[in-house]
Amino acid sequence: MNDWILFTIGIFIGSIAGVIQMVLLSSSRYNDMTYEIMELRAQRKLLRDELVKKQTKPTPRKYRKKKNKCLN
Repeated sequence: MNDWILFTIGIFIGSIAGVIQMVLLSSSRYNDMTYEIMELRAQRKLLRDELVKKQTKPTPRKYRKKKNKCLN
């Protein structure tokens, strides 16, 4: 009976340690991915600002002057 109690306690402590280890590993991955997402969003914003030009009025056309045909 004493062996079963120690075995149960060992399984319980081992499962808790495994869960804690998985949480620590996944949290570091999550932080890395969050940082990468923020970095990519900043890069996208900079590229978008570079590509989008300000809307300016087009320059007016220069019309040719009409020649006088009545010079005779």
